[in-house]
Amino acid sequence: MRKITLIGVHCSATMEGKPFDLAAITAMHKARGFSDIGYHFLIGLKGERWIGRPLEKVGAHIQGHNAYSIGICYIGGIGADGKAKDTRNPEQKAELRKLLAELRPQFPGAKIRGHRDMSPDLNGDGIIQPREWLKMCPCFDVVEWCRSVGIDPK
Repeated sequence: MRKITLIGVHCSATMEGKPFDLAAITAMHKARGFSDIGYHFLIGLKGERWIGRPLEKVGAHIQGHNAYSIGICYIGGIGADGKAKDTRNPEQKAELRKLLAELRPQFPGAKIRGHRDMSPDLNGDGIIQPREWLKMCPCFDVVEWCRSVGIDPK
């Protein structure tokens, strides 16, 4: 098994409430030249969990961090107005919490972060500030949310 030091949380950047599934994300990623879906897990609108790439295989979800990370994506992230929004419904939040709680003991040293948190620290102050985000994904503060649901993001 690969050494995992990061669990990256993403959104699919699809409209709120619009059905999207594993096959659709896989097709989208293959059209971009990926060999398969880039994420290891996908969480659907009803809270269903789909398995993407096997954990043993390097994903394609955060450039520069894929070799040592696991990628989790929830369907949504864009509000009705076309802007970035935390569109997770209660079923998605529950499943994300459950999945992270399962992964935490398997990878106790891994940090849990949102894709946007892995943006470069442009001013070198050690903090990735909103103005430095390359993407809004996953459209919520992963570290703060993890703390609020009893999961240590490290």
